[in-house]
Amino acid sequence: MTQAPTPTADTIRRLVRSLLKEGTDGTGGPAVRPVREGREHTWWVGTRHVLRLAPDREAAVRRRRELRLRDLVRPHVPVAVPTSIAHGDWAPGLAYTLDALVPGGTAEEHDVSAVGEADLAGLLTGMRAVPARQAEAIGVPRTAPRSLEALRRMAVHAAERLAAADEFDAARLHQLTPPGAAQLAAQPGTAVLTHHGLTGEHVVVSADGRVRGILDWTEAALGDPAEDIAGLAVAVGSPAAVRAATLAGYGPRPCLRGLWLARCDTVIRLTDHLEGRAAGSGGLLRTQLRRAWEPILLERVTDFKEDETEP
Repeated sequence: MTQAPTPTADTIRRLVRSLLKEGTDGTGGPAVRPVREGREHTWWVGTRHVLRLAPDREAAVRRRRELRLRDLVRPHVPVAVPTSIAHGDWAPGLAYTLDALVPGGTAEEHDVSAVGEADLAGLLTGMRAVPARQAEAIGVPRTAPRSLEALRRMAVHAAERLAAADEFDAARLHQLTPPGAAQLAAQPGTAVLTHHGLTGEHVVVSADGRVRGILDWTEAALGDPAEDIAGLAVAVGSPAAVRAATLAGYGPRPCLRGLWLARCDTVIRLTDHLEGRAAGSGGLLRTQLRRAWEPILLERVTDFKEDETEP
């Protein structure tokens, strides 16, 4: 297999000049720089645009699908979805999209206010309203719900190793028992469009705490809505995530399922990082662990009615 080229600043400048028609007169054009050190496939372009390059053909398929998905989602949600002002291939078979920058910081930089939680509720409500057939028609895949019991078992072992490193109280995971995990299994017929990547860096938040936009729709899937509740728990904290999901009409079952998906995931991720199996920032992973384990009013897994349905 031919190795994909590595984009350089000169590559980006030439592409940007051809797209924006700036700098062709020798003035240099807008400044370009990587969004993050070591991430050479996402670049700031001046102060108004971001250029995202697919590193391989599989990512290119997702990037092209994302363009269609964003147009499908935009009318349904109350927050901004990035708009592409140019797209094509930056290398043979490798897609790019030049997007208008969504103004604001991230959920890593600003806390979400009560009004911002209502924005998130509108996001979850709108995602549920996107017609599944239309999403499938543009190539959005279906994903099976994860087994919370299998995840719980993995998290129990990971928590013991974190406890040995004085990073976590492993007894906290005893709140989720095997019967409780079984009660929180995903219910049939509840699949909706999910973003499936609601990390703090993908949630655009203004200084006043409003949620202004949601970035990076490449991992979107038709599946378990608890996955997006879990993502929000990690991004903005469990209380805010559960309040937003409740405002969106989700009942205790998916809220608690999302909470425990997030809690198990964050324990496993930090353990993998500390034991050298995963890259990333230890500080960020510890912050995400803390957010997911913030207490909420609805903590106990209670008996659910067998005929309980979610919207």
